Amino acid sequence: MSEGIDPDGDSDPELAVGADAFVDEGAGMEVAVVGAGAVGATAAYDLARAGADVTLYDREGIASGASGRAAGICYDAYADPLDAEIAGDAIERFRRLSGDDTFQFVECPYVWLAREGDEQRAEAIRRQVSRMQDHGVVALEMDGDALADRFPALWTDDVAVAGIAGAAGYTDPARYTACLAAAADGAGATLAPETAVEVRTDPARVVEPDGTEREVDAVLVAAGARTKTVLADAGVPIAMKPYRVQALVADCDLEEPTWYDASEGFYVRPHPDGLLAGDGTEEREADPDDYDRDANDGFAADLLERVSGRLDVELGPDDLERAWAGLCTATPDRDPLVGELRDGIYVATGFQGHGFMRAPAIGERIATEIVGGEGIDAFDPTRFDGDEEFAVEEGMRIDGE
Repeated sequence: MSEGIDPDGDSDPELAVGADAFVDEGAGMEVAVVGAGAVGATAAYDLARAGADVTLYDREGIASGASGRAAGICYDAYADPLDAEIAGDAIERFRRLSGDDTFQFVECPYVWLAREGDEQRAEAIRRQVSRMQDHGVVALEMDGDALADRFPALWTDDVAVAGIAGAAGYTDPARYTACLAAAADGAGATLAPETAVEVRTDPARVVEPDGTEREVDAVLVAAGARTKTVLADAGVPIAMKPYRVQALVADCDLEEPTWYDASEGFYVRPHPDGLLAGDGTEEREADPDDYDRDANDGFAADLLERVSGRLDVELGPDDLERAWAGLCTATPDRDPLVGELRDGIYVATGFQGHGFMRAPAIGERIATEIVGGEGIDAFDPTRFDGDEEFAVEEGMRIDGE
């Protein structure tokens, strides 16, 4: 999905995650993590737990980029076995780490639907739910009447079919990221916000702002939309393009569900201020250092009108709290780039808007690979040369569509 970006979220909670088991696979290793978003902070925490000497760098602050503004939607609604495994692991870890002193993970069913007359997407949903069930993922198929009975808040007269995933919820992405960074610090990592570093290869090293070169055993670049630029400056091309998305928060009473209207291409979830909704994907490459962070003229009015129709309520300009734009990242095959690119140089990017919801599992897996464990073969970044031409596609769509 294309995650929205909430620039007014709480990004500085003084929290730390309770201790997980500490291991020693990374003892004696020095690792630099570039990018203190959700994936980078999680990886830093897991590397520190493994005994590595970790420094977590960010050119701005903890959760200062897309992670600090993401929609915070989390679900296991994948038909592909690998995607389902990663999503399931991420949901379980969100649940395990959440708490009153860390961050709140709110359980909330996830619905994706197709409208009458949109037979292509309706059939795609039916196939997806069937495949999910075949792989043991809890999912249900409903028609419009059954959906209305289950979720009275939704107007469903035009719904042909809907899928429902029970393993789903939402949380505050900035708070999660700050908690994991604090936990990394507590596990022995060094936090270096407002420290813009450059990456170098052969051997793997980072160049700090004062020109000091620090040679390390591994560098992980998880800098979101800027990952491509950071690696290009090191002479390492990757097949990734940043793209611009838009979202808003509006005052509206909504407890559940989170939903994605596949026919209209927008999503909605409950939010402490009412609801958070997004679409507005621009299917072209954006410059992470020079893009418009404000929502387009007319974006909020158009999206509020569409959300109003699904909730059967009237949402207007007075209900709008804020609207904004941010960046997600795309790859040629829509799968992320996660793993080793060059000797000692690792990457985690290209999540098509699904980066935050996968962060607890991806961060753990890339940390495991860095300290000598297995990587994720399907996400191996060397499957591309880095100079591929490809079109940016909307991040959120029906799995397998």
